[in-house]
Amino acid sequence: MADKQFVADSAILLDVYKRAALLKANDDRARKVIMSGQIAMVYYSYRGQEIIPSVMGNLLRDDDTLCTIYRGIHDMLGKGFPLRELWAELAGRATGSCKGKGGPMHLTYPPKGIMVTTGIVGSSTPIANGLAWAAQLDKSDRVSVCTFGDGASNIGAVHESLNLASVWKLPTIFVCQNNLYAEHTTFEKMTGGQNIAHRADGYGMPGVRVDGNDPEAMYSAFAEAVARARAGEGPTLIECLTFRFHGHAMGDDDAYMPPEQKAAAMAADPVPRLRARLIADRIATEEELAAYEADIEAQIDDAIEFALASPWPDPDSLRFDVFEKEIAA
Repeated sequence: MADKQFVADSAILLDVYKRAALLKANDDRARKVIMSGQIAMVYYSYRGQEIIPSVMGNLLRDDDTLCTIYRGIHDMLGKGFPLRELWAELAGRATGSCKGKGGPMHLTYPPKGIMVTTGIVGSSTPIANGLAWAAQLDKSDRVSVCTFGDGASNIGAVHESLNLASVWKLPTIFVCQNNLYAEHTTFEKMTGGQNIAHRADGYGMPGVRVDGNDPEAMYSAFAEAVARARAGEGPTLIECLTFRFHGHAMGDDDAYMPPEQKAAAMAADPVPRLRARLIADRIATEEELAAYEADIEAQIDDAIEFALASPWPDPDSLRFDVFEKEIAA
């Protein structure tokens, strides 16, 4: 597929923006809801990384599978996770996608191919390989995507998964969202070689390093990886350079980030930058985008209201969804 060009046209850029605007608004609201005390939850902000999953969501089908990590709500929303089920699960309510048992670190929604959210660093990759192997056995052209951070790229499970995917030519797409910090440690201090994409050479697969905040560059790289996987040509490792605007988790004051680095990243915020481009290139008007953004806020309002009005799980529900056959009380 290397000779084929994948270009993001105006309709694609508009779709990517609409997804990214939802992700931005949802993260902004999540932090406000936590700070107000309405919902108590562990939360890992993804703000600044919206373009990567927005491009992925544009290119993936519902039956393509996704395995993500604790900082992965943007990946899930980009692929179509419904807001009501998402917020109810964040709030621990019985109407959530996992009946309130998963919470923010174990979100799952199979109807959209969102199969696993894992809190174990690096463990999204072997699970994604299993789903890719299932697609291969089914003789399906489904692809399996796993997302992980730059810190996870140094975990043994990731390297084992890269090797196995290459050996079996699995339709797995490994998406490293390199936001330059593994929890509180800089990329330079914990990653040898200073380039994750180059590691693909050692496993006999394509490796691409791309500006994850550039929708066109991201689209070109991810579209080629999807096309290769669907055609049975095997896996791809994509290192997407980005930056998270906030600390590792809520409550982290991110004092370890140089202020000038953070300020520069926020000044180059990819979401308003894409918005300005859509208007400048006459792909959309200010009024059209403002109306869409207002609708997003209304959808989030509705989802939070639904979540907070929903019942808590019955304590007896702990006995269910544990074994294949339910155990009598």
